[in-house]
Amino acid sequence: MSKEPLPEEAVRADGKPGPVSESPGHEGEVPALTDSTADSDGPVSASDALRSLAAGGEGDAERVEALRAGVIADRIAERLNADASGTRIGTLALFNDTVSFGGGFHTAGGRGPSDPLGTTGWMPLAEDEVTEYTDLYVQPERYDQALDALCERHLLVLTGSPGSGRTAAAVNLLAEALTLNSAAQGGYHRLLDTSSLTSPAWKPPGNGSGCLAVVDGRPPGLSARGLSSVSSKLRAAGSHLVLIGGPELAAVVSGPGGDDLARHELSPVDPLDVVELRVLGHSGDPDRQAELRALLDSSGAAAALRERPLAAHAVRLASVIRADGDLGAAVAALRDPSDQVYTWFRTHHEPEAIAFALAVAVLEDSGYLTVADAAIRLRQALSPEDPAPADVRFRDRMEQDQPWIERVLPGPAEAPGPLRVRYRSALLAQVVLTYAWTTLDGHREAVLQWLRRLLGHSDLEVRAQAAVAGGILARADFHFAVHRFVKSWAGSTSWPVRQAAATAIGVAGSASATADAVWELLHQWARGGHSAYERRLAGTAATTVGGLLGRNAPDRGLDVLRDALDRGDDWGTLTPVARGGLHLIHQGCATEVLAAYLDWSAPQDTSPMVVKTLSAFVFAVGTPYASALPGEAGPAGATDGVPLLLSLLPHHRRALAELWARALARKPVQEAALVALRGWIDTSADSYPEARTSLHTLVLDIGRLPGKHRERLHWWLTKWATDRENPSAYAEYLAHAL
Repeated sequence: MSKEPLPEEAVRADGKPGPVSESPGHEGEVPALTDSTADSDGPVSASDALRSLAAGGEGDAERVEALRAGVIADRIAERLNADASGTRIGTLALFNDTVSFGGGFHTAGGRGPSDPLGTTGWMPLAEDEVTEYTDLYVQPERYDQALDALCERHLLVLTGSPGSGRTAAAVNLLAEALTLNSAAQGGYHRLLDTSSLTSPAWKPPGNGSGCLAVVDGRPPGLSARGLSSVSSKLRAAGSHLVLIGGPELAAVVSGPGGDDLARHELSPVDPLDVVELRVLGHSGDPDRQAELRALLDSSGAAAALRERPLAAHAVRLASVIRADGDLGAAVAALRDPSDQVYTWFRTHHEPEAIAFALAVAVLEDSGYLTVADAAIRLRQALSPEDPAPADVRFRDRMEQDQPWIERVLPGPAEAPGPLRVRYRSALLAQVVLTYAWTTLDGHREAVLQWLRRLLGHSDLEVRAQAAVAGGILARADFHFAVHRFVKSWAGSTSWPVRQAAATAIGVAGSASATADAVWELLHQWARGGHSAYERRLAGTAATTVGGLLGRNAPDRGLDVLRDALDRGDDWGTLTPVARGGLHLIHQGCATEVLAAYLDWSAPQDTSPMVVKTLSAFVFAVGTPYASALPGEAGPAGATDGVPLLLSLLPHHRRALAELWARALARKPVQEAALVALRGWIDTSADSYPEARTSLHTLVLDIGRLPGKHRERLHWWLTKWATDRENPSAYAEYLAHAL
């Protein structure tokens, strides 16, 4: 007997085999339950398998929850596949082409490669640069309040994210303040070294000067009291200074001594308004406005600016339109997810920002608190030697660090709900995960452990999203992923983890680049050995093809189910194969499944394959349909509490009659088949108006088949009709019909 590979959860943190200490976990997580009946090696007997299958129609709470998570995951994966249609997401080629990074997140006014960062003092702003900022400028909300504050205090702290138009706002405010306050103007200057503001010798570049400085990140040595002194010097010189920064600068001026400082948070402007003014000027021609808006809609520019609404992007598109350039290429570049992702990761290395970006990518459109808690745990895993400070506030940093993520509140017509977070572009989450997995080599282990913990979360949607994320990672390098985590998930003793593996494999298999490798792996597992571990792999293969992957390719999925079922005297895969077939029926593949069952049971002998196939059929006809998700519409004809094949009986008369006849004639399947048939007669016959007619037709169809089917069926109907404890009136009617 070959030694069974150790599953992932049987490996200690140091990588050596051995018991793993139990951890209480985090709030919101539940310990992974195990299937203790599947741990013995060797083939499972027919009697044990049939007994397990008979009990498996209802299922325990763990399996029911896992199946619901699998259904949720299929919905998520289906949406992601639609969003990614026609792209190369999930392949390393996504980042192999040449990409441009012209201001994706940082624009004019920030530090650029041409800035002499090693020098101190001032750099004059060129006249044409000032004109570029001030000509055709769109004022944001509360602009006049900011101007009044600058004129009064001579120093204004202006906060906003890079690329939001904050530099343009600063230059315009300075231009108007100098016009209103100064008799003589000393020009416009950019302060290169903001640490010089803390020096007692600091002074403006000249009387009547307009100055600006960018202070992103933690301000070096700045304080509210120190800035008050700077404000006094500016007032004495008739000069004005606008300090541009983010949340850290806002925190500084909110500290002690900041009451006398003017601060203003920049409001976003509508990027379409920016394009319109830049292209049309102040003409106000309604026909030209309508023509431009139509162009923006048809070219995808309007959608691109909804995804990336920074003023800098609007200015760039406007320049392309004015120059009669290739607007389609410009829009494609703006919407290119690889460009955005590469640029962001190139400039963000801090664990808080990376953790939040990945948490949103996995748990997209979830509540902020769910995402934030997950991000904190990932941040701790990314940097275990540097514990996350207690005062991490992702929401406060979101605009500055995560401009690609939007905060969503319920609309006026929606029920009240929590703040949710998601990427502005539907493609970004997948690319963020792929890039992080393939590029951040030092973080791969932490990300994987974090995802594995999410698979045990008490929120089924979180579990589903984590499983889908595993599939996205597997697309990048499927061979690596199989040996790194997919196989250990698939062979886990935990049913929820195996369900997650099935989801991940299905997501990977839905990408054309990895589809063939996925199907080959599923067949390999389905035909595998007879140890408990190998049976779990075969069962996971069956579960996989019962989901989205099998629904999209039912014939290929049924080939895998046949391999998993046709294992000689090993009956250990009967239950997952029966469930896989049932799930395919529930997903609209009844014709293909019934045809396969007819083919597999065609010998009509006592061979294991025939008995297993008919047992899977009986499981399907005996399992009442139940909506996996509350309020979700089922397949056509489905009625909760009624086996779907009864509802579909008129569409599959010949196949169902033949399979029923084979099951009723073959021991040991006969016993379970009789229980299922009496359930149809006594319980389901009155579930909907056409049920009795369908059952009447089925009984007559079985009776017309060659052999002793009519006599056998008549004997059992008569027995049920005359049952002393529970006589069946409808069975008596059907017996007379025969």
